[in-house]
Amino acid sequence: MGLLIILALLAGCGTGPDDRDTLRFGLATSPLTLDPRYATDATSARLIRLLYQPLVDLDASGKPIPVLADWQRLSPTRYRFRLRPDRPLFHDGSKLSARDVKATYSSVLDPGNGSPLLASLEKVQSIKAPNPEIIEFVLTAPDPLFPGRLTLGIAPASLLAAGHPLNRAPVGSGPFRFEKWPEEGRLVLRRRRDGQRFEFLHVPDPTVRVLKLLRSEIHMLQNDLPKELVAYLEDRKEISLQREQGSTFTYLGFNLNDPVTGHPQVRLAIAHALDRQEIIRYVFKGTARPAQALLPPEHWAGHPALPEYPYDPMRARELLREAGFDAHSPAHISYKTSSDPFRVRLATIIQHQLRQVGIEVEVQSYDWGTFYGDIKAGRFQMYSLSWVGVKLPDAFEYIFHSESVPPQGANRGHFEDPQSDFLIEQAEKAGNLSQQANVYRQLQVRLLQQLPYVPLWYEDNVFAARQGISDYQLAPDGNYDGLVALEFRL
Repeated sequence: MGLLIILALLAGCGTGPDDRDTLRFGLATSPLTLDPRYATDATSARLIRLLYQPLVDLDASGKPIPVLADWQRLSPTRYRFRLRPDRPLFHDGSKLSARDVKATYSSVLDPGNGSPLLASLEKVQSIKAPNPEIIEFVLTAPDPLFPGRLTLGIAPASLLAAGHPLNRAPVGSGPFRFEKWPEEGRLVLRRRRDGQRFEFLHVPDPTVRVLKLLRSEIHMLQNDLPKELVAYLEDRKEISLQREQGSTFTYLGFNLNDPVTGHPQVRLAIAHALDRQEIIRYVFKGTARPAQALLPPEHWAGHPALPEYPYDPMRARELLREAGFDAHSPAHISYKTSSDPFRVRLATIIQHQLRQVGIEVEVQSYDWGTFYGDIKAGRFQMYSLSWVGVKLPDAFEYIFHSESVPPQGANRGHFEDPQSDFLIEQAEKAGNLSQQANVYRQLQVRLLQQLPYVPLWYEDNVFAARQGISDYQLAPDGNYDGLVALEFRL
């Protein structure tokens, strides 16, 4: 339907004018905040990376690399960071110093501020800034992952003290500076190196977003497109399209306190009932790969050889019979998803495949806010969601430990497994990354056996742009860092 609408509209319309001063980026969702201390949604996090710089970033394999500072591990519980002399100034012209780093992290560590990042820094005992160039962190216990936790964008201490609204008027030291946010759905940033203006426009409907790209009303977009529209754009000579392997993990989640989805045999039946390869081939048009775990195999703590549950409808039916369900008394499951047309289509296909083995599924689709609110509140039997940009393996604790049920974490399905808890805790106690990787791989084997999630796939990243736009590099986690080097030539 979306493709037919595009063709009809293009037939009766000319193309819009190109604005050489402003490059427009179409967004599927609007950012919620531009304050790095509070961002939890993917769009906010991706834009914040453009506006602020952190002490440390993570490379494609999830290992820490220096950005604003280099570091030394002085002892198992003490780290010293030295700011790089070539670091950029803040956007207001002031020099970024250790005082700003300390103020930013102290703000997160203050429980009264309610930062969602507090839990990841719970081992920080103290922060010292002995001079403008050096910051020292003292921990309550050893943490080999600690440098990788310091990816928070640094803000000016003076603005933090004054209560400046960084959420709507950010001031960082990143490659882009804030210009204005005149209305919801329209954000304007300017690239520091050359003054190029970028406008980020919220266009929620993917068909409309593609139409605007074809009419030059926007110049580029990334992801969140039905695969038919991706294939259509590939054939348009005025559009250049890039595809790269991604790390966004999509899964089916379950309420494990429910008598149906809490039954291990039912979840195993679902894993065998889904023909993921066919979905990837025909629905994703090959722009995804099967997933077996939260972390992709190329991650330093990923498992390179997890087995895949084969598509086996006969085995699925046997498992359902063992769980007490048959044709006369089928399993009934409500399945919640967002109202995004592509996600609804995927849910309908999953509904059909599960029905083939005797599971009756009712698909319930909601606008994003309602849907995500229900998931966070535990109001679901089964749902599908994605984890975006997971790079630190301690995410397993946040998502799967029995003590991480909301609001302490994201164990929304109330998964309880003593062996998984033990492995998570053993990984935290490991003395180095190599030892941690070994334990995390054992944990991933265990989770694949227990199936608190049924893994689905890692979706590829797709970037589509008008001809003349070049030098954009897609990142595995789908960030927008490629805009730093992007060029535009008519």
